Amino acid sequence: MNIAEALKIALQSLWANKLRSVLTLLGVVIGVAAVIAVVTFVSGINDYVAQKVFNLGADVFIMFKVSPAVTNVDHYLEGEKRKDLTLEDYYAVAEACRHCELVAASTRNESGHVKYGEQSISDTTIRGMTPGMATILDIDLSSGRMVNETDVNNRLPVVVIGNDIVEHLMPGIDPLGREIRIDGWPYRVVGVAKKKGSTLGQSADNFVMIPITTCMKQYGSHDATLRIMGKAAGGGVPLNEAIDEARVALRARRHDQPGAEDSFDIETNASLLGIWTSFSQTFFIATIGIAAISLVVGGIVIMNIMLVSVTERTREIGIRKALGARRDDVLLQFLIESVTLALTGGALGVLFGVSIALSVTLLIGMPSSIKLWAVLAGLVVAASVGVFFGVYPARKAAKLDPIVALRYET
Repeated sequence: MNIAEALKIALQSLWANKLRSVLTLLGVVIGVAAVIAVVTFVSGINDYVAQKVFNLGADVFIMFKVSPAVTNVDHYLEGEKRKDLTLEDYYAVAEACRHCELVAASTRNESGHVKYGEQSISDTTIRGMTPGMATILDIDLSSGRMVNETDVNNRLPVVVIGNDIVEHLMPGIDPLGREIRIDGWPYRVVGVAKKKGSTLGQSADNFVMIPITTCMKQYGSHDATLRIMGKAAGGGVPLNEAIDEARVALRARRHDQPGAEDSFDIETNASLLGIWTSFSQTFFIATIGIAAISLVVGGIVIMNIMLVSVTERTREIGIRKALGARRDDVLLQFLIESVTLALTGGALGVLFGVSIALSVTLLIGMPSSIKLWAVLAGLVVAASVGVFFGVYPARKAAKLDPIVALRYET
């Protein structure tokens, strides 16, 4: 028996029992769909994190009171007891880091209320920053200018606004030079940032950027810790040299004892991405484990249905053997039916998984990225399930005695 003929007979057999075949497919469809959806979401989020969240470049480092990427609870609790990073710390690092092209600082993001005329918008992210922060974070403007040193030194009430502020409060109006109120304080608009869009249903354009000194004046500096960012100078200067200079300056400033641990954390783009990747891989493995259970259940259902099929077709098997079919021909026939059933479920699972991922992306903006290797892996896994759980029914069919099979009454 050739493969094409065996495949044709397999499809005819599955089509003859459509309802049973569809119900048999469900376990494989759910398992493969879950795998494809998870891989698509994890890949999409990883790409988004790499491009948007931690897109700092290979030459940038960040100094925190305690890193937000810390996974050790004890380290985090100990870090919260440290002294806050201050503007004086920032100035010390900026002066000492000779291998830094830029050193900048920003406050923790506040959430506030912005008003223009009778219109207002809530939950706006308020970023206090020094001028270099915009360059390091690669923030572009659509009009106007960025916060500068004069604004910082004189605590001027100026602001760069995100696109949401323009669309909600000033539609059809040139915002430059206009006065808005942020939590009741008046600010003059000097710049408008380019639109970024939204992710996970949250807008990335609902923000304002003000001079760091103005922010500390309005919201208080006694309980505000900064983050300090540095960008290594061009010309092939190693990032480690810039980090070492910044570390020495900050240790001296904070009176860290020789041999003692730093009283602050330093992260790079690579370390932040590494921590996130480790977390996403853990989530991925856990979800794949759950999906594997569905595949195993689907495989068991396929095996049971194939055993039922062998019983129902005992007389047919006897006739084929009497006409010259060898044991291997019967084995191949039922194995192909099992694999065809599983592959059909795998293909449907891929379609459902991709459809679910794309639907969620359209509804809430969840990043997704369809990977060809994931689609191929889903089909290979489905085929493997068909082979593994189809061997026993196929062998049982192949071992039937043709005389006994011909006498079998259904």
